[in-house]
Amino acid sequence: MPEVALIDYGSGNLRSAEKALTRAAEGTDAAIVVTADPERVLTAARVVLPGVGAFADCMAGVSSIPGMVEALTAAVRERGAPFLGICVGMQLLADVGREFGDTKGLGWIGGEVVRLAPGDPKLKVPHMGWNALHFTRAHPLFAGIAEGEHFYFVHSYEFRTRSKSDRVAETEYGGAVTAAIARGNVVGVQFHPEKSQAAGLKLLANFLAWQP
Repeated sequence: MPEVALIDYGSGNLRSAEKALTRAAEGTDAAIVVTADPERVLTAARVVLPGVGAFADCMAGVSSIPGMVEALTAAVRERGAPFLGICVGMQLLADVGREFGDTKGLGWIGGEVVRLAPGDPKLKVPHMGWNALHFTRAHPLFAGIAEGEHFYFVHSYEFRTRSKSDRVAETEYGGAVTAAIARGNVVGVQFHPEKSQAAGLKLLANFLAWQP
C-alpha cells in the first residue's frame, strides 16, 4: 500500500490536514501516515509538508528532527516522490524567509518569503478568508477546479518566486499574490486545502492521483 507521509514537526493544523487527506484518499489504495521518522519519509510514495506560524519556527522544527531535511531531499529531489507543501510548508521551499530577520529555506524553488504589502491600505494583514484563484498556467493539481474557485487563506507573508514560470496560481489581495507554485514533482499552495471544503478535497485528490 503506497504511503503518503504527512510530516509531523510540531507545526499546527496537522490533524485537519490528516483528516482531509484521509477523506481525499477514500476509494484509493493510498495510506495517510503522520510521521516524524526520516526513514518513513525516505520510502514514502508521496510527501506532504504542512505548516502554520512563523517561517523561522517552522524551518527550525523541520531541521530539529535528525535526518529529516536529508530524507526530504533524498525522497523528493533525488527519487522524485510527488511533494505538496501547504501554507508555510510551501514557503519553506524558498531560498530565504524574511520574517523576524532572514532565515534560510530549503532552496528548492528560487525566491523569497516577504511580508504582505497590499496596495489598498484598507486591506488588513494577516490576509484571512476566502479568495478566488487565477490560474497562470495549467497544472494537474487544479484539474476539474474552475477559474475563480475560492480557497481559504490565512497568512501574513507571501512567496515571491524568482521565476514567473514557477507560479501556477495567484490570488488578488491589493495586488497579485502567489497562491500556488510548481516545478517538476514539487507543488505548493499558500491557502489551506484542508479548510477549503469541496474544492480543497478535490485538490488533495488530484495530488494523490498526480503522476509527474
